[in-house]
Amino acid sequence: MTTETNETAQTTGLSRIVVLGGTGKTGSRVAAALRRDGLNPAVASRRGPLRFDWADRSTWGPALEGTDAVYVVDSQGPNASAEVRDFAAAAARAGVRRLVLLSARVWGELPGDNHLAVEKAVKESGLQWTVLRPTWFAQNFTEFEFFASLWGPEGELRLPTGEGREAFVDLEDLADVAAAALTQDGHAGRTYILSGTRSLSFGDAVAEIARAADRPLRFVAVSDDDFRAELAAAGFPDAVTDEMITLFGHIREERGAEPVDGVREALGRAPRDFTDYVRRTDFSAS
Repeated sequence: MTTETNETAQTTGLSRIVVLGGTGKTGSRVAAALRRDGLNPAVASRRGPLRFDWADRSTWGPALEGTDAVYVVDSQGPNASAEVRDFAAAAARAGVRRLVLLSARVWGELPGDNHLAVEKAVKESGLQWTVLRPTWFAQNFTEFEFFASLWGPEGELRLPTGEGREAFVDLEDLADVAAAALTQDGHAGRTYILSGTRSLSFGDAVAEIARAADRPLRFVAVSDDDFRAELAAAGFPDAVTDEMITLFGHIREERGAEPVDGVREALGRAPRDFTDYVRRTDFSAS
């Protein structure tokens, strides 16, 4: 964002922006992007000063009071679409004008409508809406529990992605797009598919990280059955395993491998490259 973003926020009368999941992987970065432009977003979380819990509807009203725009991260549970629908209706009654929803590119490329139903709930709210569909995050290599084995004693990332490629998006780009959509005109009614500049296999990505970290890290392609057995041994529920196998299969089949122009469409600039993420990251802390 630039100073133009802050000026736009002021001239359009934005007085309060709420970031749901504001201490999480994306929300914390969205809040930081807003602060860089002199704004003071309200960070909402289950244990923060502004408490928000999808399962406790008594927390919704205080989060919406006096609010103009909300960054929405859904519960990712089985009732997410109904929750977002009811939340959007409550937001409209409270005078909220804008909703910016975190979705994912993969939900538009897999069969079924469970996750698209969340998008539909926002789009039918009657409010100004923007949907963000990012690819897999570059930061997942250091911040996602399923990638934790990369930083364990064996230094291995074992996934059923084969040689499939992904155009990993930098979370700083996602945060900049979200902040722009929350504060600027011109983003209402837009669905932005967000990716990085190039597609990498997980092996390529791990090799690049290994060089930067100066550690003997490696990627190991495993079968779905082996991955399922490893997650079962680690105590993951079958439902979680099933979803992860579906998501990794999508990558293996390269159904969303090509880079897209969503970051440029939203911000007028190219997205950051995967190398930018690698250069910025202190891998000694991983």
